[in-house]
Amino acid sequence: MTAHVHHVHLFARDLDASVDWYRRHLGGEVMFDGDFGGARNVFMKVGSGRLNFYAQPPRGETTGPIHHVGVRIEGLADLVARMTANGVAFRNPIREFDGWRYVMCEAPDKVLLELFEVDFETMPENLVAFFSD
Repeated sequence: MTAHVHHVHLFARDLDASVDWYRRHLGGEVMFDGDFGGARNVFMKVGSGRLNFYAQPPRGETTGPIHHVGVRIEGLADLVARMTANGVAFRNPIREFDGWRYVMCEAPDKVLLELFEVDFETMPENLVAFFSD
């Protein structure tokens, strides 16, 4: 058997605002927008990954056991500059490590995103396989 993580499914208090945010800031592309399982759902591609949204508000004030969604970026500094110019707040400046860098921000409905970029040429060899697609 072969398995891979395909998508993260998120609740959306304002589905149109969520779709617009991921489209505008991360280049998301809507692949399906319609009724699925008795509620409006939007299936969106973001690069080679996928997000699915329910048109339902988050349940409670906690994200449960999920801490954040990681999104690999090329051109992280440029993206952060564009997003900052568009009013997105970041928790800290870009943090640099050996072979990778990241920054955290909130998307709609308090979804915490880790936007990260890797430099495979300087990354420790044991991490290359993990970060490769």
